[in-house]
Amino acid sequence: MLSDRIAQLRPTAVNAVLAEVRKLQAEGRDLVSLMRGEPDLPTPAHIVDAAVASLAKGRTGYPDNRGEKNFREAVAAKLERDNQSKFDPGTEILATSGATFGIYAALAALVNPGDEVLVPDPIYDAYQSPVKLAGGEIRPVPAVVAHGRFALDVDGLKRAATQRTRVLILNTPWNPVGTVLSRKELEAIAEFCLRRNVMLVSDEIYEAITYEGISHISPLAAAPALRDLYIHTNSLSKTYAMTGWRVGYSAGPKAVIDAMFMVLAQSSRGPATFVQDAAAAALTGPQDAVGEMVEEYTLRRERVIAELAGIPGVKVLPPEGGFFAMVDVSGLDKPSNEIRQQLLSDAGVVVIHGSAYGASGEGTLRVSFASGGANLERGLARLREGLM
Repeated sequence: MLSDRIAQLRPTAVNAVLAEVRKLQAEGRDLVSLMRGEPDLPTPAHIVDAAVASLAKGRTGYPDNRGEKNFREAVAAKLERDNQSKFDPGTEILATSGATFGIYAALAALVNPGDEVLVPDPIYDAYQSPVKLAGGEIRPVPAVVAHGRFALDVDGLKRAATQRTRVLILNTPWNPVGTVLSRKELEAIAEFCLRRNVMLVSDEIYEAITYEGISHISPLAAAPALRDLYIHTNSLSKTYAMTGWRVGYSAGPKAVIDAMFMVLAQSSRGPATFVQDAAAAALTGPQDAVGEMVEEYTLRRERVIAELAGIPGVKVLPPEGGFFAMVDVSGLDKPSNEIRQQLLSDAGVVVIHGSAYGASGEGTLRVSFASGGANLERGLARLREGLM
């Protein structure tokens, strides 16, 4: 007999669409994917070299479950350097197997059965299962579209919150919509959290990938008073093209980090020792490769905007950060999932329908430019043809 909580879980949108894709590929269909958020750029050489050197030194035993000392110190230095936030590497930082596990551990530590968790809508749908596993209830906060970007309306937060609200999950830069929350927006959100005593779990995994002079600001940097109600979650997957390395970190108040450690110690037990050594080298070493990656994503972003311009009933919402573009297809007068399915079957291009990320995403498609080169060119050509 399976537990009742397992029945509440659903595949992510990407995994659900992948099942369709694999079926068509098994039938011999040629498909081009503009769906996944996996960089096609290589992990920088000095990071790989650090892993190899660590392996050569025999760093293959059990890691410190809180995180290797050198990695936690590297994270603390990075947070102070890039996010204007100070955390004690000994007591307030935890090494995690990617940001996904950090979010899961935070929710397991903070949420009691029946507690409510606020999530912007649309939002990365993989947040839903950890909330349900923790026994929480999801309260979507509908986003509004203004001036060509999705925005989180604080009045919407107030309307969605109840006496049972305990946590707000925030993602900036925001997947899937590409918004980078401004200092003013973050200050308003922080004021809401402080007034309602709501813990902010902040996923900042796309922080390094921003455009047109816009910079990522951590919520804690915008509102230092949030210190006791803030959990920073991050990983090296996007910034350093290290998706398969499965290494991330969380930072926050000691009591919460201690509780998250208890979750981690009974489950993943943290990333491999040599992986943490490589991650420390990534955070403390030269950052030139990060800038080069962002330059490449900038060119891809421009290509997406140019290639999809001028299609009747279709408009690209230029992303401020991340490597996804939301394409407004509401002018086509069809449900977004129907449009996605037609693009898959008729044009042979794979995208994700905006409604997969919440009701406020209806009328849009999420197009990934994490993969470039010939794949992006072929995918955009098929997408344009399929939308015409």
